[in-house]
Amino acid sequence: MTERDLARAEDTSILARLARAAARMRADLPLAGLDLLLLSIGYLSVLAFRFDGAVPESYWTGFLLVFLPTALLTHLSANTALGLYGKVWRHASVDEARRVVLAGGASTGLLSVGFLLLAPNGRIVPASVVILGGALALLLTGVLRFQARLLSSHRRQADKAGSRVLVVGAGSAGSAVVRDMLTDPASTFTPVAILDDDPRKAHRDVAGVPVVGDVDDLPEAAALFAVDLVLLAMPSAQGETIREIAAAADAEGLPVKTVPRLSELASGDVGLRDVRDLEIADLLGREQIPIDLAAVREALRDRRVLVTGAGGSIGREIARQVAESQPAALVLVDHDETHLHDAAALIDGEATQALADIRDRSAVEDLFLRHRPEVVFHAAAHKHVPLLESHPWEAVQTNVRGSEHVLDAAARHDVERLVFISTDKAVEPSSVMGATKRLGEHLLRMYAPQDAAWCAVRFGNVLGSRGSVIPTFMRQIAEGGPVTVTDPRMERFFMSIEEAVRLVLQAGALAEDREVFMLDMGEPVRIADLAERMIRLSGRRVGEDIEIVYTGLRPGEKLAEVLANPNEIAHATGHPAIVSLSAGRIDLAVAERLADLYQAAEARNEDAIREMLFGLLPKGSAAADSHTTARP
Repeated sequence: MTERDLARAEDTSILARLARAAARMRADLPLAGLDLLLLSIGYLSVLAFRFDGAVPESYWTGFLLVFLPTALLTHLSANTALGLYGKVWRHASVDEARRVVLAGGASTGLLSVGFLLLAPNGRIVPASVVILGGALALLLTGVLRFQARLLSSHRRQADKAGSRVLVVGAGSAGSAVVRDMLTDPASTFTPVAILDDDPRKAHRDVAGVPVVGDVDDLPEAAALFAVDLVLLAMPSAQGETIREIAAAADAEGLPVKTVPRLSELASGDVGLRDVRDLEIADLLGREQIPIDLAAVREALRDRRVLVTGAGGSIGREIARQVAESQPAALVLVDHDETHLHDAAALIDGEATQALADIRDRSAVEDLFLRHRPEVVFHAAAHKHVPLLESHPWEAVQTNVRGSEHVLDAAARHDVERLVFISTDKAVEPSSVMGATKRLGEHLLRMYAPQDAAWCAVRFGNVLGSRGSVIPTFMRQIAEGGPVTVTDPRMERFFMSIEEAVRLVLQAGALAEDREVFMLDMGEPVRIADLAERMIRLSGRRVGEDIEIVYTGLRPGEKLAEVLANPNEIAHATGHPAIVSLSAGRIDLAVAERLADLYQAAEARNEDAIREMLFGLLPKGSAAADSHTTARP
């Protein structure tokens, strides 16, 4: 492009900017004209009021010829400088309100200096006209700009046909959601009342919506205000509180929505866009358990970390949380290419995908040779109890033989820290799955180098994991039922995947010498109660819309899980939600008998597998001589 072309382009750019500026000025002329009119009315009103309508001639002359032109020019200049033109005032926020106040205050201050200090004794206009007129001018120009916002909430409450909402929580989240409901044109919600347990907020209001009582008043408030929906706007609410509110709403036949928990929010801001249906995880939620992030990050930062079973529910979350600690390298291992790819997509940063099966010893050896991991999380396992009862050879090949391959390679390649993901089903196991995980714990202690920071971590069911009861119930409810429960007395421990993995990482950081850790799983949950809650959450009625059918215990299942064997003694650790269990002596003879177990698995000799598997368990793990494992 020549210099002439550049000059023409620059001229064109300047002309375009001038044209846009002129267009903005034309668009702003009506607002500026209204400002001039309101400013004149404001100052004139104060002058007339000052003299009871009989303004002396000398003040009329000074007001009309000197003060008013100066005041109008000052206000328009301040408004322009502070950006009060060119705005879409329907969506104005606190920042725009601040600008209006600053413009009015600056204008009044300048006029006060000019007409009260430089021209004292009110020789041009009285002091009251300058000060009170400025205040009135600020009020009028503010109302002009914010009239859409000031009137919209009242118009929406009067005109909009939508769900009448009872909001629980008058804190920052509740206030933000209420205001969004009132001002968002797309909202189909109308807040009619608020409940909050803080007595200081009683009989007050949020954006015109009254706080009418506390949570105990939900039934009365729902009836009084003809409520259609209850919205829980308390991100910090825990499971017990949520269950109470949900139960009260359910008793009134009202659906419940909620805002995300604090752990789900990327920032502290909550709005109408965040409102979602209440989920079973909310009802089962527990008190937030803090972890020592510094210790976890110290154990992982700048280390080469390898995660087996990275495509599974637990392994995927381990990989995601490990990535947050900035490891030197993160290697994700799984034999399922789709799950492996999906897990890698969740990682914020770089991660190496390794498609390999831990049942292949040479593949595992190659992994450790190429990646030289310093920290290993071994999450790869088969875990579906009834399915493994009918395929015990698969359980042995993956949960025992595959684990031995990983542990052997880790020992020979000097892995500093290793975490073996176990289960509460390994405690006094009655199933093949539980027995293989219990044997895996024993193998970890056998292979761990002396004083190595290796450990096994036991925990119960995690919400939403593949193969867990909750996705099964969701599918059955979506299909119209029935929902199948094995036994009305069955209980299980539950925790969220995020919480379980946070504690797994914390346990890994606490490990010193081949410990077996047990996570605090809280109180057990009756599976029948869980099914009923999920049916009600879906908006259906138990026994009327969807039936619950009891099918009886399946092979290998217990009515309730326990947290420790009778011969295991719990010891406190540096974390209140993690206990260390004394695991007894290491039986080195187990290694000599593994070959026979693997041979039985290769031959798919079910009877031999069961006999040898339970016979290899450490004493106290199960009645090895007379175990009563259910048969298919």
